[in-house]
Amino acid sequence: MALATRTDRKPSLTRTFWGSTIGKKTVMAVSGLVMLGYLVAHMFGNLKIFFGAGEFNAYGHWLRTMGEPVMHYGWALWLVRVVLLAAVVGHGVAAYQLSRRDIRARPTRYLHKRPRASYATRTMRWGGIILALFIVWHVLDLTTGTVHTGGFQEGHPYQNVVDTFSTWYGNVIYIVAMLAVGLHIRHGFWSAAQTLGAGNAARDRILKGAANGLALLLTAGFLSVPVAVMTGMVN
Repeated sequence: MALATRTDRKPSLTRTFWGSTIGKKTVMAVSGLVMLGYLVAHMFGNLKIFFGAGEFNAYGHWLRTMGEPVMHYGWALWLVRVVLLAAVVGHGVAAYQLSRRDIRARPTRYLHKRPRASYATRTMRWGGIILALFIVWHVLDLTTGTVHTGGFQEGHPYQNVVDTFSTWYGNVIYIVAMLAVGLHIRHGFWSAAQTLGAGNAARDRILKGAANGLALLLTAGFLSVPVAVMTGMVN
């Protein structure tokens, strides 16, 4: 009598976690906080442009030498890029799968016409698409120089930034993307806190205030650079 082979193996903890709704929401929350931390650091780095070309270019050079002599030239920057790429992919995939799961669970539209969610909540999906497209454009513009106008200069980020914001389309793309960032953070920070268990009835007001403050700070900080170039403060 032949022995039956067992094929019904129990799924791994990783697969079980990823397959659950709470698992996907946790991935979105953690990856979102990773990207938020990067945005804060990136904004402060961008503000160095107000201290002149020398300091801004030196900051750009430091990004490639940080970690030396323990790491070789550019290694730490590539490590940051890999972590960010993993965060962006994980965030996007989890968001898409949660969206599809929500649609399958609610195949018909609500009968009432009045929207339940805030404007930021209802535009999170479109905001995510806008930001994904912006990331591609931003990298091709100021990192590789592929779509850069005015002659991309390797090692001269100050002049490259000025070139970008000296064009109307560069300003439009950047401003629209930064407004999308603000809306995304305004809703996403509070949502991440709820998912990770930091929120409750007593803390909700504080968390929402922190989300609004972060969204306003980052939006204003990022937009200050193109505005400075457009007004001639930075040239």
